[in-house]
Formats: sequence, structure tokens, C-alpha cells
Amino acid sequence: MLQFRKSSYSVNESACVEVADLPGSSAVRDTMNRNRGHLEFPSAEWLGFLRTLELDD
Repeated sequence: MLQFRKSSYSVNESACVEVADLPGSSAVRDTMNRNRGHLEFPSAEWLGFLRTLELDD
């Protein structure tokens, strides 16, 4: 079973995503719609996405 945690990039309770670490990838799901499943991204793609967010800060 995946161990999801609230993303540090989530700004508030109404705009929240959860992230789980997997070997070689990350899983992401919408906190308000957990029953809809999750998306998995290879580690390199997830890291690229996070770096893009850091550039926007």
C-alpha cells in the first residue's frame, strides 16, 4: 500500500495534492478525490517538475 503525504507545495486545504515515493517513481493524487486513483511519474520527470516549481518562486 502506498504511503501518501501532503505535498509541501500544497498551499491550503482546498488545493491539496498528496505524494507517495515509489522505487524509481512518485505517485500523486488529489486529496479531495482520493478514490479516483493516482498518477505515477518516473523520478526524472518528477524531479524536473519540482525544479520548475522552484524556478517560479
